[in-house]
Amino acid sequence: MFQLISDTFMHSYPEALLTGCMFSFILTFLAIYVLNDRLPRDGGKAFAVGGQASAGKATGAGIVFVPVYVLATFLCVRLSVEMSIYMGLVLLEMIFGYLDDAAVKPWGRLKKGLLDLGCAAGGAGTFLYFNRELSGFYWGTSFVTLPKPVYFCLAVLLILVAINVTNCSDGVDGLSGSLFIASVTPFFLLEKGLWQTDFFRSTGFLVAAVMAYLWFNTPPSSVLMGDAGSRVMGYVIALCAMFSGHPLLYIPFSLMLLLDGGSSLFKITMIHLTGKKDFMSRIRTPLHDHARKNNGWAIQQVTQRFLLMQIVTDFVVGLIYYMSKS
Repeated sequence: MFQLISDTFMHSYPEALLTGCMFSFILTFLAIYVLNDRLPRDGGKAFAVGGQASAGKATGAGIVFVPVYVLATFLCVRLSVEMSIYMGLVLLEMIFGYLDDAAVKPWGRLKKGLLDLGCAAGGAGTFLYFNRELSGFYWGTSFVTLPKPVYFCLAVLLILVAINVTNCSDGVDGLSGSLFIASVTPFFLLEKGLWQTDFFRSTGFLVAAVMAYLWFNTPPSSVLMGDAGSRVMGYVIALCAMFSGHPLLYIPFSLMLLLDGGSSLFKITMIHLTGKKDFMSRIRTPLHDHARKNNGWAIQQVTQRFLLMQIVTDFVVGLIYYMSKS
């Protein structure tokens, strides 16, 4: 049945994109509404600013909208070995995140890191096998091809960074979901027809599902995404950057995710490497905690201002990109 439906849409890109997006949005909305009471409850983050306010809320909503996104992909995108592998890896990331969300004692960094490394290596290897011509990056109007082993290592690093900075940014209502949408959308506009490719059409379905989730996650939220959703979003952002042929544009197009979640990862790493517990002691990380505690921003201000800064960055970088091509 899946093959019949996907073949019907194979040559109808606008119809497939619209149908898949509507399917993802409506089904995610209904599923979260119905399954809200069956999701695990958040225990409150002891070290996060206002973390106790989330205690008792439904969490792990990624276990709802990620399968919807995968189902929409199988229904409205051409079924291929490559896409099937990506969807399998996405589901693995979701399961790992959900099990961590539901665990009485959260998983350690080493365990999560090794699982992420396996999924990142799987994604990078699959991409290289099926898209050898994209093993590099555009520099101006020229494409710089990298040796396959070098590109593989850099792709694994990109996926790992994207997963973890997106996950770390999931601490303020509406923030990580909104920044995910602002990070992937510019990639759709880089090249004519890019949105018609299988992976980008599939990404559109995830965007629609996240939009439905954000209906419930606006302040004061009733549902939280949890690792089950945030880790998948990071994974997809990284693959979008790779499929676009412009992996370096991940940096500006995900700038606020990098600054927010990346600051926390950088601080933790440097403390472990240097042994200085007072490293960056004046800066609370992730930066959304610094903005709330040190600057006195309300939740809505954090989300709207971070999103605004990302949109401005997207616009400026996009304008520079098109000017460089003319």
